Amino acid sequence: MYQCSKAGIKDKIETFSRFGAAGRGGITRFSLSAEAIAARKEFAKRMAAIGAEIITDDMANMYATIAGSEAGLPRIATGSHADSVRNGGNYDGILGVISAMETLETIVREKIPHRHPLTAVIWTNEEGSLYPPAMMSSGVICGKFDKAAALASKGVSPEAEGRTFGEALAASGFAGDEKNRLNPEEYCAMLELHIEQGPVLEAEKKQIGVVDGVVGMFNYRIQTRGQADHAGTTPMSFRKDALLAAASAIKWIHAEMDTLPRDIVYTTGEIKLHPNVHTVIPDEVEFSLDVRHWDPAVLAKALETIQKIPSEFDKCAVTYREAWSRKRCEFDRELVALVERSAGELGYSSMLMHSGPGHDAQYVSDMLPATMIFVPSKDGHSHCEEEFTSLDEAWAGINVALNTILAIDKK
Repeated sequence: MYQCSKAGIKDKIETFSRFGAAGRGGITRFSLSAEAIAARKEFAKRMAAIGAEIITDDMANMYATIAGSEAGLPRIATGSHADSVRNGGNYDGILGVISAMETLETIVREKIPHRHPLTAVIWTNEEGSLYPPAMMSSGVICGKFDKAAALASKGVSPEAEGRTFGEALAASGFAGDEKNRLNPEEYCAMLELHIEQGPVLEAEKKQIGVVDGVVGMFNYRIQTRGQADHAGTTPMSFRKDALLAAASAIKWIHAEMDTLPRDIVYTTGEIKLHPNVHTVIPDEVEFSLDVRHWDPAVLAKALETIQKIPSEFDKCAVTYREAWSRKRCEFDRELVALVERSAGELGYSSMLMHSGPGHDAQYVSDMLPATMIFVPSKDGHSHCEEEFTSLDEAWAGINVALNTILAIDKK
C-alpha cells in the first residue's frame, strides 16, 4: 500500500486557502472569478511540473493527465471543484482537487507503475453560487442541463457585474474544446474525494466514509398571496398578511413531515418577501422547501404531503410548484468495494454511507462508473468559515484515494 506526502497536502491546503481568503479563516471563491482563476493557474502550474498534459473543455472543466504504460487504455479520472459559496471554508471541493493532485504527484515521484492514463479534474461551477444552477458544468456534459440555458444564466450577486455565465466563461481564458469533455469512450472510471459536510463520521469515530450513492431530493417553491396595506392603519382583523400565512404554512409542513421516517431531512432556506418595506403588510411571500431521503417511497410520501397543503392560511391563498428534483444515484458497486478494501488494507476505520448533498460524481455516474470517498468534517460544519478537516484526516482519505485509483488501474 502506498502513502501520499502529508507535507505536500499541508502545503496545498495552505496555498489554495489564499485564493479568495475572506479574512476570517475561510474563502469566497466564486466560479470563474479572479480568485478561482488564480487557483486554476496554481493547479495548472503544479500539474505541468510533473509532466501532465492539461486541457479544458467548452465548459472550462480542466483535465490534467499523466500517461499510462499501456497504449489505448481509457483514462481514470479523479477530482472535484475549486469554487466556493460566499464565506465558505477551505475544504469543500478543493480538498478533492488537492487529493487528485497529490495522487498524481505521488505516482510520478515514486514511479509507481500504472497502466491507464490518470487524470486530475477541476469541475467548473459546482456550487452555482454566482451563476445557478449548482453542478452546472458536469450537468451540461452529462446531459442534465441545456448548454445554451447554462451560458445564459445571469449572475445573482453584485460580483457578477451583470454578466452571464457565458460571458464570464469567454473572459476567463479557460473555455476549451467540446471534444475535450470527459466521455465514456476515453474514460473508464471517476473517483471524487470530498469532506462529509455533516457530523456522522466524527460521531461514529470513523476515518473514512465509503459513499455508495447520493440521496434523492426535490425542491419546491411555495407561495402565499395576501393584500398589501398600510402597517399603521389596518386593524389586525382586516389583514391578509402573506408572511404570517407563510409562517403558518411552514409550521404545518413541519408537523406533517415529522410523521414520516425520522431520517428524512427538509429545509426552508430561502424566503422572498414583497414588497419588503417595513411600513407595508406583505402581500406575497415565496419560500423554498428542500426535501432529501434515500428511499424513493419516503420521498413520494413527502411529495404527497406538499400536494395536500391547505389552499389557504390566514386568509391568504397558498400555491406550490416544483423548482427541481434529482433521483437517487447509486454508485458503482465494484468501485465502492475497492474504496472499502483500500481503507481496510491501510488500517483505517470506515463505514458505508449515503451522500446528502449533490456532487459532480453524481452526474458522472450516469456516464461511467463512479464513486466517492468522504473524510470527516469537524462538528459537521460546512459551507461556512468554521469548516475544518484535520491534516491527518485529509491524509488518510487521500491515501485511500491513491490506493483505490491504483486498484482500479489493476482491475
